[in-house]
Amino acid sequence: MTKITPHLWFDTQAKEAAELYTKLFENSEVTNVTTLRDTPSGDCDVVSFTLAGQPFQAISAGPIFTFTPAISFAVACETKDEVDALWGRLVEGGDVLMPIDSYPFSERYGWLQDRYGLSWQIMHAGDQRIAQKIVPMLMFVGNVCGKAEEAITHYTSVFNDAGTAHTMRYGAGEEPDKEGTLRYASFAIEGYEFAAMDSAHEHDFSFNESISLMVYCDSQDQIDYYWERLSAVPEAEQCGWLKDRYGVSWQVVPRAMDEMMRDADEDAVARVTQAFLPMKKLDIAALEKAYAG
Repeated sequence: MTKITPHLWFDTQAKEAAELYTKLFENSEVTNVTTLRDTPSGDCDVVSFTLAGQPFQAISAGPIFTFTPAISFAVACETKDEVDALWGRLVEGGDVLMPIDSYPFSERYGWLQDRYGLSWQIMHAGDQRIAQKIVPMLMFVGNVCGKAEEAITHYTSVFNDAGTAHTMRYGAGEEPDKEGTLRYASFAIEGYEFAAMDSAHEHDFSFNESISLMVYCDSQDQIDYYWERLSAVPEAEQCGWLKDRYGVSWQVVPRAMDEMMRDADEDAVARVTQAFLPMKKLDIAALEKAYAG
């Protein structure tokens, strides 16, 4: 079972965005929609979906957080025509960050923010084998620039089935980037592929809660383990959410909670919702008690 799932925070458009994205990729579908009632953001739609077989989750919870390019999704395409087709659909109503063109690292590549602000890097993979089609890319900027390698070391020490696969570094004369920092690195945690890079250029964004990484746990011991090793900003702890020492947001959640929140019994879902809202680290026993009524 997949342990890591990207989570996207929308204002009101979670269902709309999931429906768009699932039309763009093969082996994609919306798998569940649940509405949480009486939250601090009002009624919130929680949407579970898959893209190219990979799990995602989204929520419509108000304009509290907005997407930034600090985390983007790199899409590996088998053909240049596929690059152009995805680009054409995603760029509608969005903004171009790097124009679609030929670059030293890909013969067909472009970086954009779609109509919702979510960032995508779309590239022709050439003769490279595509093991995971959509890869979250973490860009370390501002006060965490130069810490991408440290972060990868930290993450791969916390999780199992983890390691770094490929690394490229900045060389001399590539200021403002410091020689030896990461131009690009690919790594995996729990078998899920990620990429990371440093950028010392001026950016008006950083990591925030708009994109978080959900860690599914099978026991309270697992929740306690990940919470202790990842949480570094006590004031950011809420409803199973935490922020690590680099500013990346995570959600440490019990796997059983998915089943609870998908129950057709709206009263049971409401009880679980009201139970987890005041929590910081999630308490499985308390959630199960609320669910049972």
